[in-house]
Amino acid sequence: MSGWRLFWVLAAALVTAVTGRAHDPGISTAQGQLLADALEITVGFAPADAEQLLPPEARVSGKWTQAEFVAAQPLLAELAPRMLELKAGGVAVAPRETRVQLAAGDALNFFVVYPRPKPGVVTLRAVKLGELPPGHREFVFIVDERGSTIAKKLLSAKDDGLELTIGEVTGGGSAASSPAGATTEPAGAPTFWGFLKLGVEHIWTGYDHLLFLFALLVVCRSFRSIVRIITFFTLAHSLTLALATLDVVNLPSRFVEPAIAASIIFVGVENLLRRGEEPKGRWALTFAFGLIHGFGFASVLKELGVGRGGQGLAMPLFTFNLGVEVGQVTIAAIVLPLVWQLRKNEAFVRRGVPVLSAIVALAGLYWLVERTVLA
Repeated sequence: MSGWRLFWVLAAALVTAVTGRAHDPGISTAQGQLLADALEITVGFAPADAEQLLPPEARVSGKWTQAEFVAAQPLLAELAPRMLELKAGGVAVAPRETRVQLAAGDALNFFVVYPRPKPGVVTLRAVKLGELPPGHREFVFIVDERGSTIAKKLLSAKDDGLELTIGEVTGGGSAASSPAGATTEPAGAPTFWGFLKLGVEHIWTGYDHLLFLFALLVVCRSFRSIVRIITFFTLAHSLTLALATLDVVNLPSRFVEPAIAASIIFVGVENLLRRGEEPKGRWALTFAFGLIHGFGFASVLKELGVGRGGQGLAMPLFTFNLGVEVGQVTIAAIVLPLVWQLRKNEAFVRRGVPVLSAIVALAGLYWLVERTVLA
């Protein structure tokens, strides 16, 4: 492939990123508690995800006002009993109560209450996952009355169910699971790979993060510079990912998302002003903006409820971050050889890098307007 053909491939990929989604395909949660006489589950969706479950004519602009919620409530009430499918002994268990609530931050919660199944193994399926955008994930986390984890799994449309072991009710009236259900490494094991895969998918579908990294690397002239930039970006976003998930530091997404877009604009414009040459001290800039991007990564885990109560925090945090790094390094391994090949042509450094940087800056501007003026 000739040098300029490589250039046009990169340019086309960047334009596609401008018009594509800047976020992962969506995440929902199903948090449940097994009580002495019931299994209560709350399924939570972000506004943009919840509207995908409604007919096109009933969808709103991605945010839910109280009036829009009231208007859609009859349709949402019909959805509530069909959000999940619980089976005991191969027989479907009908919910005895359902309701829908518009929670803080426009989150939409479906409350589903089942009668407590008899002791044994039951199956729980998130049957609506197939109706959501490809790649959507739902994190199921169920505890007993004492707070002990009896089931957890990251579900997808291809793997939308889990098994739950129901034990006898103890003499004190509290719910208990069998020892197998309470200690299950099998229930947690799929979650390890699920969070790893989620991290990879998040960076691969997070075009804003990828464009920022691309804008940093496209002007690098040495392998040492590349290693330094990737290292400082990793250190920075890993730090704020951990702090935000632990609720030590917290920034609302209405500030974080525009700031990420602004970081893309800044790096793109700086590349233009430098006319393709590598700016000095890029590592420091990378670390500073990497802190902001870490808050963006943390929003995924916080939407899943990771970190609440400190339960099961270390594994999701480590494996999700590892997935982000695997995805990031994979992309760099593909793109960097192309960039190095192109940089052998001096005309690419003088004209190609500025064109690509301009596309990056325009992408950042597009997302900034989308996340502020049009939000």
